[in-house]
Amino acid sequence: MAEEEYGSFVDWNQMGDLAKSSGPTKVDCKDLKEFKQMARQGYWAKNHKLRAQVYQQLIKAIPCRTVTPDAEVYRDIMGNAATKKPSSNIPLPEFVDGSPVPRYCLKTEAVASAHQIINCVAGQFPDISHCPALPAVTSLLLHFSVDEAQCFEHVSRILACNEPGKRLLDQTFLAYESSCMTFGDLANKYCPAAHKLIVATAQDVLEVYSDWQRWVLGDLPFSHMVRVLDVYLVEGYKILYRVAIALLKFYRKHKAGSQGGQGSQQQQDSSKIKADIQAFVKGIASTVSPDKLLEKAFSLRLFSRKEITLLQLTNEKSLQQKGITVKQKRSRRNVQLALNPDTFSSEIVSAKEMRDIWSWIPERFALCQPQLLFTTSTHGCSLNRFYQHCEGYEPTLLLIRTTDGDVCGAFLSTDWEERKRGGNKLSFFGTGECFVFRLKPEIERYEWVVIRHPELASSIKTQGQEDTASSEDQNTDNNSLQQPEKPAGDLSPFLSARHFNLNSRNTSMFMAGNFDSIIVGGGDGNALYIDAELNHGRTGRCATFDNPPLCAETFQVSLLETWGFQDAMAS
Repeated sequence: MAEEEYGSFVDWNQMGDLAKSSGPTKVDCKDLKEFKQMARQGYWAKNHKLRAQVYQQLIKAIPCRTVTPDAEVYRDIMGNAATKKPSSNIPLPEFVDGSPVPRYCLKTEAVASAHQIINCVAGQFPDISHCPALPAVTSLLLHFSVDEAQCFEHVSRILACNEPGKRLLDQTFLAYESSCMTFGDLANKYCPAAHKLIVATAQDVLEVYSDWQRWVLGDLPFSHMVRVLDVYLVEGYKILYRVAIALLKFYRKHKAGSQGGQGSQQQQDSSKIKADIQAFVKGIASTVSPDKLLEKAFSLRLFSRKEITLLQLTNEKSLQQKGITVKQKRSRRNVQLALNPDTFSSEIVSAKEMRDIWSWIPERFALCQPQLLFTTSTHGCSLNRFYQHCEGYEPTLLLIRTTDGDVCGAFLSTDWEERKRGGNKLSFFGTGECFVFRLKPEIERYEWVVIRHPELASSIKTQGQEDTASSEDQNTDNNSLQQPEKPAGDLSPFLSARHFNLNSRNTSMFMAGNFDSIIVGGGDGNALYIDAELNHGRTGRCATFDNPPLCAETFQVSLLETWGFQDAMAS
């Protein structure tokens, strides 16, 4: 067999169509963009030997630390052991967190070789503290390696990658845990219907999402995983996110079909949902081809490495501030939102409704509990007192019940004290993480228009974000609203307007306030306008959120509450 040189560890009877060699036998390409296109199209997908050679070329091109162990290091360390039959009884390092070596299409004895390679890697990379994806990556690369030493070198180069802004594998618990939070943020943004299903059925959403990497690196069938690996070695870590989001979309479609549309959405133990997703991913070959999976993954728009990096860094910072940097012995659900109906008290929303709202907020705040800051029933109808109680808190949640019984509100990313930066002018501030919503008569969320219509922006940083913009139909002399510049370190991550090239200044008017009103959303109207007595308000379509009126266009406030986010880990 032509592939014997690169297939000594492979059980060819398990390879199916991948055991047949066809298509090109050579790749004459050194341009990264061309490589990217060829990888996505599966140029080398039908020739095992060519795929192995391409992998070798791509991995050798990875920028690495000055001292990165290679094949010769492995041979020196293993010595005569390399010629002896390895044993799969060798325990894997603790940092793989119990993840087994997937066999995929390896010979039974080749799994023992993977164990030996991983343990040798552990000795050469003492700084790795948490890397549950390593067994799957080692197993995959072993299919395309001449010997154990070559596989060891390839794994080492992936781990030692030091290209700025690029990473291939999480190697600490902090990085891994923040990746789970980041996946939750991305799922919320890019597949809200599937995210809503998980929120409705799982008791602990983050526990379900903690398996996202394993869906791709471990549960996916080999035929699908090697197509992912083709692209991963060219484009990096973001591909894992793309594929996992695509899997979540297909899972939601599968559940809708199997339950005849709506079906039962009773909450279950999170472990059951995790097992259900795992079973679906393992059996995905019966309904979704590898190319169809990648097509779905690449259909996600405005999904950039920059966006992911900014989110990841922000989530890491949030975990560090809470002291969560190493794996906790206790269950994850101890630090998740678990509203206690006996202690949670709002005159506007129920505990279930608050939980629904919590599912919309950025994942880094999922470790927080709602904290009532202001309510008109206790503090009175005074805008001045509203500011006094809300300043110093970021983010906040605004809830309004009208005299007609409608309920609406807004998630506001920035401290209300920021309004003072505009001086006497009514100035817009905030970030694209803000959103508005209504709960009654029906539940609906309206995010920043750029999220739903990516064509309005590009990832080019712009100058002059302090442009003025007008907010219409306001009873104020300050019709020209400024958007003050905020220090970069204080901005919320990727959704800050300064990361986008907006073709309309009116699409980034999030929140504003002065002595006689508070406003949420601007441009051709306001999503919410509340007067100084917190008594009367208006709602209408605005360019920032592209929302319909959230209730009657002119309304009277029956009750207004503002909630903060209290660190659940603080004692």
